[in-house]
Amino acid sequence: MPYIHIQISGEADDKLAADVATSASDLTARLLGKDPSLTAVVIDFIPAKRWFVGGHHLDGRDERSYHWMVSITDETNTKKEKAAYLQAAHASMGELLGSVAEHSYVHVADLRASAYGYGGQTQEHRYQHPGA
Repeated sequence: MPYIHIQISGEADDKLAADVATSASDLTARLLGKDPSLTAVVIDFIPAKRWFVGGHHLDGRDERSYHWMVSITDETNTKKEKAAYLQAAHASMGELLGSVAEHSYVHVADLRASAYGYGGQTQEHRYQHPGA
């Protein structure tokens, strides 16, 4: 049941957004073992004039940047799995965006099961009451 929020520098592009969302859902299923039918993905585009790296905006530069944040339940993935996920997400964004700024980020947020959930129920509740 991950929630993935990806911000991308540059003008809005619906096809790119759909491609990034598909890649994010696929990688999250394949590398983190998350159910794609429960995965939500939100894509935001930030104008390059409002995206700064090293104190300089990206407007007029060939490279783009992104911030990819995925929320997962704590203790459901290993460090090795998360490291592979970060590497694959960055590679995917490089393929989809072209030239990517080194200072582009992937953040896996491990959230406590008692403080994270969907449909009004925590993951802890779902764990303790399967099928309920």
